[in-house]
Amino acid sequence: MTPEHLLLHWLSSRLAPPALEWLNAQAVAVRGADRDGDLYLSFTLVPRKTGKADLLLSTEELAAARAARAGWDPSDLSVDQAARLVLLLATQTPADRFAHRLEQLCVTADVAELVLLYRGLPLYPEPERYRLRAAEGIRTNMRAVFEAVAHRNPYASEQLPEDAWNQLVLKALFVGSALHPIVGLDRRANPRLARMLSDYAHERWSASRPVSHELWRCVGPFAEGDLVDDLARVLAKGSPPEKQAAALALSASPDPNAAALLRAAPELSAAIAAGTLSWPSLTAA
Repeated sequence: MTPEHLLLHWLSSRLAPPALEWLNAQAVAVRGADRDGDLYLSFTLVPRKTGKADLLLSTEELAAARAARAGWDPSDLSVDQAARLVLLLATQTPADRFAHRLEQLCVTADVAELVLLYRGLPLYPEPERYRLRAAEGIRTNMRAVFEAVAHRNPYASEQLPEDAWNQLVLKALFVGSALHPIVGLDRRANPRLARMLSDYAHERWSASRPVSHELWRCVGPFAEGDLVDDLARVLAKGSPPEKQAAALALSASPDPNAAALLRAAPELSAAIAAGTLSWPSLTAA
């Protein structure tokens, strides 16, 4: 099934018959409509027609989502958000008209609507068209909107160039947002990002402010020289989670000095070797 068909399938068992009938009729209407206003009006009316209950997808339904679109995570959708995506996806041809309609919706949207529109980025046609729109979501001072782009959304890792990607990771730290929900965090790590994160850590240390232990995840694979010195400092002086993060980063470093430092922390080294200490387990703890 396509994402649009999956969304409709999920809604068919969650909406009352009148609401489902209305949604199906509107999807047919906007699919063939020449006027943009038809979509905008239907989009606005959705919450009144469907309510705002959580969609509450099952494990099997989430697996079907990943099969329909790799990396798609609709686990936090509500029924009105799913219905709005159905209407939007129904209008996706031609792509230039879709892009225009999406932009107009973003310009007039409230925060909740923006969150939904950005969460839908991986589903839209010709995804490269929306890089500038995604950049707007990253620059925003609204954390919920930023996290709609940054968290559990494969679009950023697939479409953003390196500079924009690095700014996304750094912005997450600036606003106090977690790094582990960022899709592609390990795959998109790069030497320039590692250096930027080290500089950020030094600024925080100079101001006697805490540094997120997750930061070192993106530094480890490129930690050599003074970056290893940073990890040595965290390993010696950090809190227990920080020391665990430093050990994990050292285990990924290509620098021989990193291996020596890790040997000096035998408990952490053994936990990493046994698989009981990993980035997912540290995040869960």
